[in-house]
Amino acid sequence: MYCGNCLRDNALVRALRGLGHQVLMVPLYLPLTLDEADQSAGTPVFFGGINVYLEQKSSFFRRAPGWLHRLLDSRPLLKWAASRSGSTQVESLGDVTLSMLNGESGHQARELDQLIEWLGQHEKPDVFFLSNALLIGMARRLKSDLGRPVVCMLQGEDYFLDSLSEPYRKQCWDTLASRAKDADLFLAPSHYFGDLMRKRLSLPPERVKIVYNGINLDGYPTQPAKREQHPPVIGYLARMCKEKGLDLLIDAFTILHKRGRLPGLRLRAAGSLGPSDQGFVESLRGKLRAAGLSEFAEFYPNIDRDAKVAFLQGLSVFSVPARYSEAFGLYVLEALAAGVPVVQPRAAAFPELIELAGGGVLFPAENPGALADALEPLLLDGKLAQAMGETGRLFVREHFSAESMAQNLLEALKEADSCLVG
Repeated sequence: MYCGNCLRDNALVRALRGLGHQVLMVPLYLPLTLDEADQSAGTPVFFGGINVYLEQKSSFFRRAPGWLHRLLDSRPLLKWAASRSGSTQVESLGDVTLSMLNGESGHQARELDQLIEWLGQHEKPDVFFLSNALLIGMARRLKSDLGRPVVCMLQGEDYFLDSLSEPYRKQCWDTLASRAKDADLFLAPSHYFGDLMRKRLSLPPERVKIVYNGINLDGYPTQPAKREQHPPVIGYLARMCKEKGLDLLIDAFTILHKRGRLPGLRLRAAGSLGPSDQGFVESLRGKLRAAGLSEFAEFYPNIDRDAKVAFLQGLSVFSVPARYSEAFGLYVLEALAAGVPVVQPRAAAFPELIELAGGGVLFPAENPGALADALEPLLLDGKLAQAMGETGRLFVREHFSAESMAQNLLEALKEADSCLVG
């Protein structure tokens, strides 16, 4: 399954290398699934998902011979195992999450030893980056054994942690707050999420800096593009799941058809679709059939990057009406980069992002009728939609490229007394 955080990290590493910096990207759990060239190519996978699971469940396996651990960490086997299952159910991951947060005292301490040993064989970097706060258990050993500062990125951990069952939910939040002192700096993708995590982890303001996400703009239009599709097309690009609000968008689409002011209106949904979400998507197809709208809706699962860019350029309006507190929403940048106006919930990071970039409107979250009301003017007025999309396109090219993200990250490090880089 494509992971937005992995796509973001991969684009960041590519941009840093393009600026002349040496960056080593180490994949954890599984080989990365990306729609661009893998910047971790040639680097072993550490904390292999199979070993992490077995170490959590079996005290015997924690003492198993090294050759067996190495076998279970092979990329082909990890890819095969990942292909046999859907997305993990968050509710069942409380014990392994807590163990990982405990780092050297958790059941996966052996994996941490192997990572530290391997890193010690390479030239010491100026700074270590943890992709998200759920990896904070590594920070103490990285600093004590390798003598370098640790920066932790924040990327939407609150939704995952809040979805855990008790008593693990509280234990994980408490452990994360305690372990947060092991990181020298936190980088958040929005002021919204930085403020939220600062409060929940009791962090002083100077230890949280904002570095907005960016995307690789290769292939996106460099000039204004006419966007007067007839009939108009509503688009969605994200994981096809309830949390991202695909069912809300289909409800709004149905409302718009019933109003009759947009004959032939179409809906196109693209994004990650794994086994665990197949049933949800099938239920949506059933809903569309019942409303007599099947012929007007199309689904494009797991498209590659070229297909994604082409998909976006064929839309009139874009919306991912997410139900949960998005820390950023990379798909908003992707739509705006294609010159497509966005309609997003007035919640989480979306107001901040829309206020910065323009190119969109907001509606009350989880309200299909309000979503339909916000979509309709842009669908009826192609010139309005094009002007709004062009505003967003220009801003993304200027401020939300992967290169801008990399430059902003370097500036954040220079401003932090504890994380000076050469």
